[in-house]
Amino acid sequence: MRRFLQLVLMALLAVSLGASAETVEVGKVKFPTQVDVGGQRLVLSGAGIRTKAIFKVYAAALYLKTPATTTEAVLSQAGPKRIDIHMLREVDGNELGKLFTKGMEANAPRDELARSVNGILKLSELFAARKALVEGDFFSVDYVPGVGSTVLLNGKPSGIDPIKEPEFFTALMRIWLGDKPADDDLKEGLLGLKKLRRSN
Repeated sequence: MRRFLQLVLMALLAVSLGASAETVEVGKVKFPTQVDVGGQRLVLSGAGIRTKAIFKVYAAALYLKTPATTTEAVLSQAGPKRIDIHMLREVDGNELGKLFTKGMEANAPRDELARSVNGILKLSELFAARKALVEGDFFSVDYVPGVGSTVLLNGKPSGIDPIKEPEFFTALMRIWLGDKPADDDLKEGLLGLKKLRRSN
């Protein structure tokens, strides 16, 4: 009987590991279909590629508790969220910080932008300190209610304190999901409007 229970547990573990190992491939980057943020399981809501001219700049993925297909649904959804970005080419750190700032300025309401200044400065300083993000570098911003937005760089703490203002994460998301998105195709991808190729 004990041997039977061991086999059942091993089978269940294998199924569980298989499910957690499922990924989608975007621009040669494999994003997991599930992640843990703030002790809660989030699912991949959408992903896509940021292109500029003919160049692929980065691949991005959005994680939510429940997939959402409109900007309003993403921004209004309660609970933890994550935006995950993987560089596909080298980008100057200062330039990336400026582009993100411009994206927020172009899309966020004035009051939301005013409350996001602290976070914008911290993110810009982080990128500037790196000088450049090269192909293969990746960073994520995790938003957890009551904690704020935590920035991870290459899977490790970035060294900056959590950005407590909830408006910052909303303004950040507007870069890609606002009325003047950085890339229309990427907006569609993050909103789950493009089919993704699954792999293991």
